[in-house]
Amino acid sequence: GVKPDSIQAAPIPGLFEVTVGAKIFYVSEDGRYLMQGSLIDMKERKDLTDAKLSQVRLKSLEKVGTNNMIVFKPKSAQHFGYVFTDIDCGYCRKLHSEIDQYSKEGIEIRYLFFPRSGPNTDSYYKAISVWCAKDRNAALTKSKKGDNLERKECDNPVDEHMQLASDFGANGTPMIITEKGDVLPGYVPAPQLAKILNKPADKP
Repeated sequence: GVKPDSIQAAPIPGLFEVTVGAKIFYVSEDGRYLMQGSLIDMKERKDLTDAKLSQVRLKSLEKVGTNNMIVFKPKSAQHFGYVFTDIDCGYCRKLHSEIDQYSKEGIEIRYLFFPRSGPNTDSYYKAISVWCAKDRNAALTKSKKGDNLERKECDNPVDEHMQLASDFGANGTPMIITEKGDVLPGYVPAPQLAKILNKPADKP
């Protein structure tokens, strides 16, 4: 009952590459067999699946749209990164406490919520309260410092963010998705992230 986003021939004869949301599967021509995992080109020493997944991740994030994220923009943005965050996560708080350093490096931070405790928990409701605040950026900064926010409810993208994080295989926070679609699990200091983002895509 799942509707694929795309179906195309895989590099292996008789297999088709099927994209569903943020996931890639390989299906036999007759539809009987399905495989999930990385397809490696041993000659070129390339993970063909991961290269495709990078583009799939970016398309999924573009579909969500920055209007459904909390964005911290530097005066002159040279790069951007998507960050799945949990308000009560220690390293998420550390990352946000250094938001000015990311700005100095010219990195725009685009936040999505991934309360690891799950729906209908304290962290989940904190994320919704931040989203429903008049000034979301200020509310996020306040909550990251451990300050209590007035609990609010409104239409919000938190569940959509959580589903996307799950589709991306997130098992912790913060989780950074670079502008190239690569996954960086955990906290990455601003200077290190800048080096990663400045690295040419064609270099190993």
